[in-house]
Amino acid sequence: MAEKSEKSSKSAGMKSAYELALERIEKQGIERPSETMSDELKEKIAEARRQTEAKLAEQEILHKDRLRLERDPVKRQEDEEEYRRERRRMEESLERKIEKLRAGG
Repeated sequence: MAEKSEKSSKSAGMKSAYELALERIEKQGIERPSETMSDELKEKIAEARRQTEAKLAEQEILHKDRLRLERDPVKRQEDEEEYRRERRRMEESLERKIEKLRAGG
């Protein structure tokens, strides 16, 4: 019985926050975002993520090895900062690549 009342209240106008946001976007004259991706696009994005994850794992292994061998605290700190910058750069590169793929590039 409760199931029936839930369905009727949903059909009577209850909308999710996502649906409400899409309506606001449309009122502003902005086209609705595409909600479906082709299997080919999904695979390209997944491949880009796998490649980046592999590179990040390689960088982490090399970084830990350098830290293990380094005795100078100042040099260790510099290596740590360099590792963080490189990691951030790789992650940002991945995000740009994914955005480019989604945009049709």
